[in-house]
Amino acid sequence: MKKTTFKNTIVSYTDDGQGTTIVALHGFLENKAMFDRFIPLLNKGHRIITIDLLGHGKTDCMGYVHTMEENAAIVTHILNELKITKCCLIGHSMGGYVALAFADLYPEKTIGLVLLNSTAYEDNAERKLNRTRAIKAVKQNFSVFVNMAIANLFSEENRTRLSREIEWVKKEALKTPLQGVVASLEGMKIRKERAYILEKAIYPILFVLGKKDPVLLYDETIVQIKNTTVQLHTFADGHMSTIESRDELSQLLLQFLKQI
Repeated sequence: MKKTTFKNTIVSYTDDGQGTTIVALHGFLENKAMFDRFIPLLNKGHRIITIDLLGHGKTDCMGYVHTMEENAAIVTHILNELKITKCCLIGHSMGGYVALAFADLYPEKTIGLVLLNSTAYEDNAERKLNRTRAIKAVKQNFSVFVNMAIANLFSEENRTRLSREIEWVKKEALKTPLQGVVASLEGMKIRKERAYILEKAIYPILFVLGKKDPVLLYDETIVQIKNTTVQLHTFADGHMSTIESRDELSQLLLQFLKQI
């Protein structure tokens, strides 16, 4: 594990392997440990960097709103420190929003994009209202909110089958400070739409979705890649493809990275 300082904020990350750089970004209530099981496979021929986003894992909070742009600036800060000029980004859920912000702000550094259970759309009015409700709920009872939020990421069929993995995710999520949870909810609520990146990007993009995702409705989400060259892969599971479809996802990522 390595650390750097960005705007007086300590940021934690890992750096493994050699070759084309892959930056993996976790989702809301997660941390870089979500990619631990992928590193031994992906770092053969690639350099894998995983980062704890603002207010998650071992990265400190920075104010009361953690924007996707601020998180993207942290990614480029780390790349600059390591003298890396280009990378492919893999972003799960909120990490996908950060990856899109990075691709938008630093197109010259972006050579590929994988969006795992994520979307380029901004929050609609209903989702923004739900974010506000979530902020209120997490302030009232942190542990109840976190436990419910994590369980609801998995398809109903997998909540029993993967009970041990779900408990691990909950345990990791409960380490997230309240300020980090609230600031990230605020940041996701105000993020901008970036569907135009999917239409105009000159590098390969892979869209990975769960058919039974309780968070991102499949039929509404795939509309954004219509008439684009974005590659789509659909799993039969929920929002947590990194766990629900881990083995298949590992092979899918290896195949995609051959294009980079």
